[in-house]
Amino acid sequence: MDLNLKGKVALVTGGARDVGREISLALATEGATVALNYRNSAEEAQAVVDEIRALGGEAKAYKADVADFAAVKAMVEAIVSDFGGLNIVVNNAGLAIRQKFTDSTEKEWKAQIDTCLYGAIHLAHAAVPHLEKAGDGRLIAIVGDSSRVGESGLAIVAAARAGTIALMKSLARELGRSGVTANTVSLGLVETAHDRSWVEANRDKLTKFYPLRRLGQPEDIAPTVALLASPKGSWITGQVISISGGFCMV
Repeated sequence: MDLNLKGKVALVTGGARDVGREISLALATEGATVALNYRNSAEEAQAVVDEIRALGGEAKAYKADVADFAAVKAMVEAIVSDFGGLNIVVNNAGLAIRQKFTDSTEKEWKAQIDTCLYGAIHLAHAAVPHLEKAGDGRLIAIVGDSSRVGESGLAIVAAARAGTIALMKSLARELGRSGVTANTVSLGLVETAHDRSWVEANRDKLTKFYPLRRLGQPEDIAPTVALLASPKGSWITGQVISISGGFCMV
């Protein structure tokens, strides 16, 4: 499907690995110029940039911690300076610490909330003026389904991502008159999840919660994100779209 993203500039946070990598490649394949954000994965980020360029696309990597508002603002301004504008923002960066709630510490709460909730706020605040200027901007947040239904061991990140959902719904109402859409893609457990050892240790038990009897792959996620980022998604806003193999049906 030609999603007509030629001439569009897309920022993907956490774009160097796993789901973010697949989203970056999907947007580039559809013609977008990709600004790929990373925090620590410099080599992996450059590898994705090189892969996009080898396919004939345009991309550049940008280092920034989304928990740092000044760094996010500087990154967005650098992208606009480099490419002349910003049309699409995919907020994919995240941090999750799986642990019993009463074992968690204030420092761990802050790290997750700063990345998952404040990161989304920082990115939106820095990018929205440019998305409004574009007239057809796209703001997309990637969260886990724990933010909608809760999950033992993920109370803090679930709470932070639930706030992100509320942020996106509110921005959808506020920015719609400018032609900007804001949506959330809510994921079931993906094979490349951050806690892979836990996934492997519990695979048989976990897959029983999924009607399709498998966990997700990054390539299961990227096509929907690309659609939302495209002109074909222009009448979809304020929605939470679950890609979860049937884990969550609400």
